[in-house]
Amino acid sequence: MAVLALTGCGKASDTASSNSAPPSTESSAAASDTGSSSSDTAGSDSGSAGSESSAASGSAGALTKAKKNYKIALISKGFQHQFWQAVNSGAKEEAAKLGVTITFEGPAAETEIDGQLQMVQSAIDRKPDAIGFAALDPKACVPLMNAAKAANIPIVQFDAGCDSEYPKNISKTDSLKAGAIAAQHMSKLMGDKGKVGIVAHSQINSTGVERRDGFVNEMKQNHPNIKIVDIQYGDGDHLKSADIAKAMIAANPDLAGLYGTNEGSAIGIVNAVKELGLPAGKVTVVGFDSGQTQIDAIKSGAMAGAITQDPIGIGRSTVESAVKVIEGMPVEKIIDTGSYWFDKSNIDDPKIAAVLYK
Repeated sequence: MAVLALTGCGKASDTASSNSAPPSTESSAAASDTGSSSSDTAGSDSGSAGSESSAASGSAGALTKAKKNYKIALISKGFQHQFWQAVNSGAKEEAAKLGVTITFEGPAAETEIDGQLQMVQSAIDRKPDAIGFAALDPKACVPLMNAAKAANIPIVQFDAGCDSEYPKNISKTDSLKAGAIAAQHMSKLMGDKGKVGIVAHSQINSTGVERRDGFVNEMKQNHPNIKIVDIQYGDGDHLKSADIAKAMIAANPDLAGLYGTNEGSAIGIVNAVKELGLPAGKVTVVGFDSGQTQIDAIKSGAMAGAITQDPIGIGRSTVESAVKVIEGMPVEKIIDTGSYWFDKSNIDDPKIAAVLYK
């Protein structure tokens, strides 16, 4: 039986993206002849001080070793961004622990839906034991899920899912809850009143939609004196996001807050505020994800705070889920790997530092 893992978490890093997709990386570990063993419940229960976590839980029964050296293909929403490198790192760690071999690849940009679909088809053609997938477009991937099913290749998902019943489960952040946490902190920082703009990274994949909607719904339901004046989409690109943020500020001179739904969006906002020469704090900036540039912006006061995920935990959970599915073990349908608010007050807390990537 082959398993395919697909991920879809649109993130951008503070480094420029390449113009071509890099070759996939392979991480292998020695095969084991021993059967797998399970413990009670795998999962992270380490909420960080001063943070809100969306209940990070692991798949039912932790593995210690796979029955053989399975081949697992992981296809992410991107490759070069720091978030995906952290997911890859976690996947490699789990592969080494379990004694399986993984490949990890993704398109050069998170707008390259066709390129990602071609990667999935190529993975199916190689007939791995499983595939892990993060979907850039939840609808465009459906025919490939059908193809994997026909080839008897199981699929697990990470970050963002496909609109198909075939995948066995998904390891991801609860993005609706995380978006609401971002809104709660934004409201508090703004004195629960004022105008806010949103620079989002996607209106197609689930992470972009849910991080936006979680924020919007929280503001509408619980913070009536905060008005969301505009929502625009910059594809997680620094330059596009900066241009959008500058246009929003120009159209709304009294704009009090800007929310970026991923790393690239948030960095674009920070760059826009800096380029306009606005003093730190005039516009409250709240971001999403980690990365050195956002960490530096928070420490300098250019950004008020951000929501971070646990990308290493996502990678680990995806590989563990793939092995469990191959071996016919039960898996939780949705594994929430957690989300955390961080700002100047807790950025050096060990529990927060453990989920920040640079």
